[in-house]
This record gives sequence, C-alpha cells and structure tokens, in this order.
Amino acid sequence: MLAQPEFEWPGTDADVLRLVADHPWVTLVSATSAGPVVSHLPVLPAPDADGVEIIGHLARPDAEEHELGRCDAVVVVQGVHGYVSAGWYAGGPYVPTWNYVVAHLHGRLTELDADATWEVLERTVDHFEKDRPEPFLLSSVQEYAARLAPAVTGFRLTPSRVVAKAKLSQDKPEADRAGVLRGLEDPRDVHANPALAAAMRTLGSPR
Repeated sequence: MLAQPEFEWPGTDADVLRLVADHPWVTLVSATSAGPVVSHLPVLPAPDADGVEIIGHLARPDAEEHELGRCDAVVVVQGVHGYVSAGWYAGGPYVPTWNYVVAHLHGRLTELDADATWEVLERTVDHFEKDRPEPFLLSSVQEYAARLAPAVTGFRLTPSRVVAKAKLSQDKPEADRAGVLRGLEDPRDVHANPALAAAMRTLGSPR
C-alpha cells in the first residue's frame, strides 16, 4: 500500500464543525518545553462558536503535561476513512491505498475556569447521551460529579490555522472512481464502507 497525494478540502467552517461533532474522539499534540506530548480525548464544537472553535477537557495532570495555553498545539480530527482495494479500479496498474478525511486545528488552548469546565463536562455528557431513550444527566449525580470536577481542566481552542484534507480518489479517472464507489457500497465486500463512499460523493470531486 503506497501513499498517494492529499488534497486540500475546501470545507466551510460549518463543515469542519460538523466533522468535529460527528468524529469527536481526537488526538491532541502539544509542542511543550519537554518535547511533543500526545493525548486522546473527546471534544465538541463550541456552542457559541464564531467560526471554528472547539471545547474539551483533560485530566488535570494531563493538562499540566501539555502546558495548556503556554505552547503551540494541534488537534487532529480523524473523519471517515478506509482501505481502497486496487481490485476495485477499472484501469491500472494501481496499488491499494487509503482514503480519508481529516482536519488539523492549530493554535494555543485556553484554560477554562471551574464554572466553564463544569459546563464543558455537562455538554459532553449531553452530546453522547442525546440519542439514548433515557439520557443520563450529569446533574443526576451532582454532588459526586462536583467532587471529581476539580481534577479536570476544561479548555477552548480558537484555531489560528485550520488545515482540512481529504484523499478521496480525486486524482483517478471517473471509471476508477466509480469502481471504488461500487466496492465501498457493496455489502458483500469485506472492505465495504458506505460512509466513506458518501464522503467521496460529497467531498471527493475530481481535480
């Protein structure tokens, strides 16, 4: 499997925020004074976002290790992705590859105070519980959660730079793209991936 060219994804701010909402489990990389520090955590679009802004939280020791607000950082949002078999192409010769959608949000995280951190925690729980028949509410264990909250640090990121990329077979002839779509949408195929096919149809316009 060989790497192939990425393409800038000309998504709007709303598109990037939708990517965050749909794929909230992200990777945070901070360029600290001790070297790169990496964590994995859930984030959400900021409720009052003016452009691309996200909120999230870290355990306090992790926040200290990331030197929160004191160094440059990037949040990597991994959208839909999947294997592309060379057997799906009409032409060739080709090799297998990997298609994907990502966004890199660069900037410095802003540490939130206790009240704003609590709001982040409530919003995070509500986001993941909203589709359950009886959503769990953080307020239902208010006293217990309040004892845990001081061990958590909330943050907000207003990126200074957003880099959104999508590699979705844009460089292939239409017959080859059609073959990839057929493979991804074939429920009998071990590598079927309807969500990736949908991204190809909406974002992966040929160049």
